[in-house]
Amino acid sequence: MSCEKIKQNISIRMVLESFSIFPVKENHRTAFYFALDREEKVPSFCVDFIRNTAFDFGTGKSYDVISIMQQIKKCSVAEALKYLSSFNFPVNIERFAEEIQPETSYRILKVNEVRHPALMQYLDSRKVSEQKKWVREVHYQLNGRKYFGIGFKNDSGGFEIRNKYAKICLGAKDVSWMNNPNNINNEVAVFEGFFDYLSFCNVESQFNLTCDCLVLNSTAMFFKAQEKLKSYDKILLFLDNDDNGKSLALKINATYDSVEDCSLIYHGFNDLNEWFVKRKTN
Repeated sequence: MSCEKIKQNISIRMVLESFSIFPVKENHRTAFYFALDREEKVPSFCVDFIRNTAFDFGTGKSYDVISIMQQIKKCSVAEALKYLSSFNFPVNIERFAEEIQPETSYRILKVNEVRHPALMQYLDSRKVSEQKKWVREVHYQLNGRKYFGIGFKNDSGGFEIRNKYAKICLGAKDVSWMNNPNNINNEVAVFEGFFDYLSFCNVESQFNLTCDCLVLNSTAMFFKAQEKLKSYDKILLFLDNDDNGKSLALKINATYDSVEDCSLIYHGFNDLNEWFVKRKTN
């Protein structure tokens, strides 16, 4: 795929999401992210979904999808093109722009207990159907089309939506706190995604823990939990075994006094759920 075709057919948003980078705030046309190359409290990296371009208000630099890939991977243009060419679901930007609605691009139609056979099968494939009480079956309309998926609610009322084909957030992006009234040791377990949390619920008794739980729903949302984490006597990390997870683990270790990295339990696997699926399958 040529440079121009890549710029026209692969959305910046899709690339950022492939690295678990999500917007802090957004509207129907633009979104603000934290800067890609520095820590900050106020997001300054703005993406224009229609033009498929980005601008960093902190540095004054403009980006297209290729230069963003270079910034993230610290690589050459050739290496960026190689990565971008691997995307299997290109998004035509002009068509995407036409589909954007004036006020909002989504509407939640109904929220039920999970019953749909396809969603139950998906939960079974992730080996967490026993924990379906923590999630909902969410039917929604996106850009005029109707969909449904597994929904996990965050603290701002938004839903993390997952199914075999989708990984999106409806509403404001935020973390999800689960408080345990039996948390006598004042401990908290931290997860990146809710499937890791559901997996943890299945094996919680084996860890002999009665702790609070925090699902970040994205490593980019860590800033929302920073202050509250200071109130705990111990932080247990169940983060992903990838660059993002390891980077965040180092940051948390350097910031708080008592931190235990529990990723060694699922060493050799990307995350806790992947390890749990393999364990249940064997």
